[in-house]
Amino acid sequence: MTHPTAADHSGTAPDTASTPPDAVHGAPPSQFALLRQRRFAPFFWTQFLGAGNDNLFKFALTVLLTYQLQVDWLPPAMAGLVIGALFILPFVLLSATSGQLSDKYPKELVMRFVKTLEIAIMALAAWGFSRQDVPILLGCVFLMGVHSTLFGPVKFAYLPQHLSERELTGGNGMVEMGTFVSILLGNLVGGLLIALPDVGRSAVAVSCLAVAVAGRLAAQAIPHSPAPDPQLRIEWNPLAETWRNLRLAHGNLVVFRSLLGISWMWFFGAVFLANFPAFAKEVLHGDEHVASALLMVFSLGIGIGSLMCEMLSKRHVEIGLVPVGAIGMTVFAVDLYFASSSLPVRPVMGLGAFLADPAHWRVMADLGLLALSAGLYSVPMYALIQLRSPPTHRARIIAANNILNALFMIVSSLGAGAMLGAGFSIPQVFLATGLLNLLVGLYIFLLVPEYLLRFVAFLATRLVYRLKVEGDGHIPTRGAAVLVCNHVSYVDAIVLMAVSPRPIRFLMDHRIFQVPVLGWLFRLAKAIPIAPQKEDPATYEAAFEAADRVLAEGDLLGIFPEGGITRDGQLQPFKGGVMKILERRPAPVVPLALRNLWGSYFSRIEDGSAMVRPFRRGLFNRVELLAGEPLPPIQVSPEGLRERVRELLER
Repeated sequence: MTHPTAADHSGTAPDTASTPPDAVHGAPPSQFALLRQRRFAPFFWTQFLGAGNDNLFKFALTVLLTYQLQVDWLPPAMAGLVIGALFILPFVLLSATSGQLSDKYPKELVMRFVKTLEIAIMALAAWGFSRQDVPILLGCVFLMGVHSTLFGPVKFAYLPQHLSERELTGGNGMVEMGTFVSILLGNLVGGLLIALPDVGRSAVAVSCLAVAVAGRLAAQAIPHSPAPDPQLRIEWNPLAETWRNLRLAHGNLVVFRSLLGISWMWFFGAVFLANFPAFAKEVLHGDEHVASALLMVFSLGIGIGSLMCEMLSKRHVEIGLVPVGAIGMTVFAVDLYFASSSLPVRPVMGLGAFLADPAHWRVMADLGLLALSAGLYSVPMYALIQLRSPPTHRARIIAANNILNALFMIVSSLGAGAMLGAGFSIPQVFLATGLLNLLVGLYIFLLVPEYLLRFVAFLATRLVYRLKVEGDGHIPTRGAAVLVCNHVSYVDAIVLMAVSPRPIRFLMDHRIFQVPVLGWLFRLAKAIPIAPQKEDPATYEAAFEAADRVLAEGDLLGIFPEGGITRDGQLQPFKGGVMKILERRPAPVVPLALRNLWGSYFSRIEDGSAMVRPFRRGLFNRVELLAGEPLPPIQVSPEGLRERVRELLER
């Protein structure tokens, strides 16, 4: 097996050999425009049809075994649980192997093989429907789980190979939206077809086979996606390979803890999805149409939240949205408890009577906004994992994530079942899950401060300021670089955090760490304190040692070479510290310019004071950040850098 380099851990760029030049260097298309491009559209429809077919088949079979075709050894009440367990079992057993296959072989070949396998499985299922053979149909559920297990790693590893960093959030949002819409359509179509008198089973069989064939045709148009590690030797022991993949992911703590964060989202969502039928019947006093409406609202909420990510992130991997989503998940789960726990007991209602009661609209709104928040939470995490995972191991890390997801969902089912068995009501289970989400979120965000820092930067650049960015494509998504910017205010670093596709380690005046709140944030960001050499030689030398380690590890280093915040709004002379950094560790230098930040609350005013007279410029002040082309270290001088920044300021 190969091992990632330090540069791999700092962030990975898309494979430009398979990414159109305009996606890398020009303005990227919107997420919907991707549906017109061959690098995305065939893949999207392949996964859309696959997810829909999974759920069409599973739901139709669940209804069949619950209402129409009953056998002594499978009670109707257990049919859904057995089908769910059979489908998820391959994720535990085979995810590690599927991740290796996706790294070893071209992804388009893996996807075509999986879709061909789906046709064979659905042909067998059609035979099972015609014979009313329950063991064969349950075996097909397991095989469709194998189909989804094989497709999972290649599905998420494909995107960063064909999409640029600025397209990754939108692409993931489209996939997430498509997945939940296809799940919803699959359940609805499966339920309608199996209920057709006399021809229900035949209609389901024909439909599943037709969808499988359509998926295979879509897969044929997927463009070539080279194998990242064709020399990989397959480890057929799933336990050993799973452990190896988890250790590999643990090598990058941000990626590993993001895997845990996504798995928690599946834990959270499984509690609600699994209890919708009982919630509709026992708490809301609605019939099966009400349960379907809850599923529809939840699925549409996930889809809308997923699509909103690109707009809110301004086409970057914006993990500042993750805390926003986590807060929403807790707030609306808690409100769902209060909205549903006081509903009076009534006779069972149809959907029309249910919607006629205004109290039920609050329940539906809570479910929809909870799901929307889950979309905001999950899409940036998926994009971050894709961006930061080393390309040669990306599919295997995603396979490890699938295993964790399955295990978390199993624990979720056991935990919710234990609470219900102990006498807790379904609204109380929802409340406990929402409060637990708050604790898990705080734990994750303290373990991975980058989420919290990007959240602060996200709020600052959308509520306090209106940030306009130009040339941000010059900030590299991979490899070491020095970012050089004029120093206008105490929040310059926070503004730069909001723009950069990956973390920046800032070299900052040691006195700023004494500022309340800001000092805590910069310590959380692992900013490097520096003092004048004459004042504190030890801190001065330690700062340059730390800066050298940042570049050696392939990360971004941010500096403000003026040496302090401007007192008059004018660009000050640049000091020579940048040359000392480059002499020790040559790296590209990216000039940056902040405009229109002077005169705001966090900048100095005429008498030299700062952070006085709040809101003196009001809210939503327009601020601009301009990035210039990177300079090779051999062309860098303090005077030349200052001139580049000045040109950006005057542009």
